[in-house]
Amino acid sequence: MTPWEAAAIFVAGIGAGGINAVVGSGSLITFPTMVALGMPPVLANVCNSVGLVPGSLTGALGYRAELKGQRQRLIRLGIPTIISAVIGGVLLLYLPAETFNIVVPVLIGVACVLVIAQPRLNRWLSARRQHAQLHGGPWLWVGVFACGIYGGYFGAAQGVLLIGLLGSFLDDGLQRINAAKNVLSLLINMSAAALFILIAEIDWLAVLMVALGAAIGGFLGAKIGRKLPAPVLRWFIVCIGVLAIVKLVYG
Repeated sequence: MTPWEAAAIFVAGIGAGGINAVVGSGSLITFPTMVALGMPPVLANVCNSVGLVPGSLTGALGYRAELKGQRQRLIRLGIPTIISAVIGGVLLLYLPAETFNIVVPVLIGVACVLVIAQPRLNRWLSARRQHAQLHGGPWLWVGVFACGIYGGYFGAAQGVLLIGLLGSFLDDGLQRINAAKNVLSLLINMSAAALFILIAEIDWLAVLMVALGAAIGGFLGAKIGRKLPAPVLRWFIVCIGVLAIVKLVYG
């Protein structure tokens, strides 16, 4: 890896860490960047999952005020999250690489649609707030479990999915829901990363660049991310995602 390539991954990590803290689609920046630099897609996904852990941590810590009073809720949802993220990581490592190459462009496309649809999703969540519950219910548990598998396998826009689920089933404000989303995303990334460190091939320089950038970006995103122009940020993410699809499909 050249110094310029390492710098590109570092900058992508900053963007991903900040976006993950606010929106939850940071992998649509780091993963395509590593693929564009010539890294095999499965290896890029593994390095991305491991490298984004520090950014997930700083993003969660930045919302610690909104996390007050959510301990029991996060314990209930955290256990299925950890288990399912490991399942997703195992699927990534043991399914044929060709499966990943076929599935991921579809997942990126779905993630881009979710990013575009997020404003409408938020309005829909506000309309459903009166039907939400304090601790969710069995369907929320099932949904979080499915998100964990998705996050362990790939993870782009897992935050958007989690916000949609939590906002639908929990009776709470959107900022507190976003704080809970950050913790669950952290658990997904940590669980998958622990598995990958134990049994997967890893490019540690790429991981370091993503980690350093994501840690900075997660801190900044939690502090000032709400002030960024959301439409510009949203369409930037979508453009990166479309470029990733083109790269994966056409090489």
